[in-house]
Amino acid sequence: MSEPQPNEPNWERQTIEKLALSALKEQRRARHWGIFFKSLTFIYLFMLLFYALDWIGGADANVDHTALIDIQGVIGSDEAVNADAVTTSLESAYENKHTKGVILRINSPGGSPVQAGIINDEIKRQRKLHPNIPVYAVVEDICASGGYYIAVAADKIYVDKASIVGSIGVLMDGFGFTGTMQKLGVERRLLTAGENKAILDPFSPVNPKHQEFAQQMLNQIHQQFITVVREGRGKRLKETPEMFSGLFWSGETSIQMGLADALGNSEYVAREVIKEEKIVDFTSHEGLADRFAKHFGASMAHTLLGGNISLH
Repeated sequence: MSEPQPNEPNWERQTIEKLALSALKEQRRARHWGIFFKSLTFIYLFMLLFYALDWIGGADANVDHTALIDIQGVIGSDEAVNADAVTTSLESAYENKHTKGVILRINSPGGSPVQAGIINDEIKRQRKLHPNIPVYAVVEDICASGGYYIAVAADKIYVDKASIVGSIGVLMDGFGFTGTMQKLGVERRLLTAGENKAILDPFSPVNPKHQEFAQQMLNQIHQQFITVVREGRGKRLKETPEMFSGLFWSGETSIQMGLADALGNSEYVAREVIKEEKIVDFTSHEGLADRFAKHFGASMAHTLLGGNISLH
């Protein structure tokens, strides 16, 4: 359409009509795009809702299956593997009437003894509530320390011949900066209310009394770990002086020592042991906000206490 010329009759009217028509087209275009983006947003939110309610893929859990729970990574209150998440996964798996067996697929170097202990207790509780549903630990690359603390709660432990298993010990790590401070001419000024409040302060010389106290606590937690292993493995253990020393072994050797039962991966255990080849993943994944809150809390605790006790 050509532009109206001033010398044409009614050119003002034609110009106004053209502008009005262009504005109307632009409004229609904007409305169409608005509807498009609103539809995309609605679909996205709808899919999130389906995922949150376990509707997407939920049909898989409505037939007989083997439940899978992944325990992958470091164990800690602010980590992906934590007691809340694993407990939720266990409850979901056991409460499903089509679950014929549970596999804990473990690939963890260890972590918090508290979190590992809570998970161990929950596995044993669920076993008592559901005696007809077996639970098996299946080790991938590594099942050490806190990871093994969890594994011993299972009915049996399956490994790969090259898996790393064991490290039954406790550590408390930190740093000392007194020598560096002396070289830099930095003076430590520390005031406390309570004679032991500054225990294991990294900027103060080691206090033998505090060191002895910390060692006694580590020994106590180590003994708790040993007790859990003995209870979980029972007569299958072939104890040696080095078994609880913190050393670790290959999967093949761990079977000979009674730390594990047999070779096998998740698919093998589901197919040949549980006799239900179909595997449904019940691993619970926390949201970003929950992870941030837990990480912040754990960071504050570390700052206040000045060290971490871990099963590594």
